[in-house]
Amino acid sequence: MQKILLVEDEPSIARFVELELSHEGYEVTKAEDGRTGLELAEKGGFDLMLLDIMLPGLNGLEVLRRLRKTSQMPVIMLTARDAVMDKVTGLDMGADDYITKPFSIEELLARIRSALRKQVKQETSALVYGPIELDVLRHTVSVNGETIDLTGREFALLQTLMENQGIVMTRETLMDKVWGYDFVGETNLVDVYIRYLRTKIASKTDQRLIQTVRGLGYVLREDESA
Repeated sequence: MQKILLVEDEPSIARFVELELSHEGYEVTKAEDGRTGLELAEKGGFDLMLLDIMLPGLNGLEVLRRLRKTSQMPVIMLTARDAVMDKVTGLDMGADDYITKPFSIEELLARIRSALRKQVKQETSALVYGPIELDVLRHTVSVNGETIDLTGREFALLQTLMENQGIVMTRETLMDKVWGYDFVGETNLVDVYIRYLRTKIASKTDQRLIQTVRGLGYVLREDESA
């Protein structure tokens, strides 16, 4: 049975989610404040965390920041409807996904299943392409054996490209996968982060591996005209 840690201070929401998840076969442990949630998470034994942002003690973003120092457990953030910056900050700090209140239980269950599938995939393989090696569990990237430092968003973008080697990814697809399908922002953000990635990779190799396909998007492949 997969175990979920629910950190939510609104009793009615916490009880509703607990009942629905239990009905689906998950084992649920609840915490009503950030400090308790962090302590439980750090002890381990959970497959996924549902983490509200507005919490007493420690807010959800601070819980996530501290947790990511020791754990890559999947985390889905629970956010207010108009908290765009909270969503952006959470994803940048290593959240795997977010869902906006009020939410349907069907959508929450779908996001949980997706996050758990990704975690299984991450635990069984590292990603390697040419001189690039990406370790999902340790959240590290090396090029020709030398470590490069990436932000959470850069890491997610490179991971997406490496999981789809040789496949042209449109800017819209990358926005959906890296920023979230309902993220409000311009697709030129993708171009900005691709430039960041290229610069960091180029510092360790002269190969230009992230190719631009004009009019379409980007693809990870060996040097060639695109």
